Amino acid sequence: MSELSPGTHHSAAATPEHVAAPMTTEAALEALRNGPRGALFVAAVSVSFLLLWWLGFYFFLFLPRGSID
Repeated sequence: MSELSPGTHHSAAATPEHVAAPMTTEAALEALRNGPRGALFVAAVSVSFLLLWWLGFYFFLFLPRGSID
């Protein structure tokens, strides 16, 4: 395992030029209002593909084999 350095750790956030400027409440609300659209689209597309695959297996693999006696 690697050992921790006994020296002082300097964070990148220690200097002001590496820290983002504070956001106003209006800017934060605007970002949150438009933020999750892409993630919701990707989730909906992936769930749709999973459902289509499941239906394909059901109709083209399980049903043609018939019922279990």
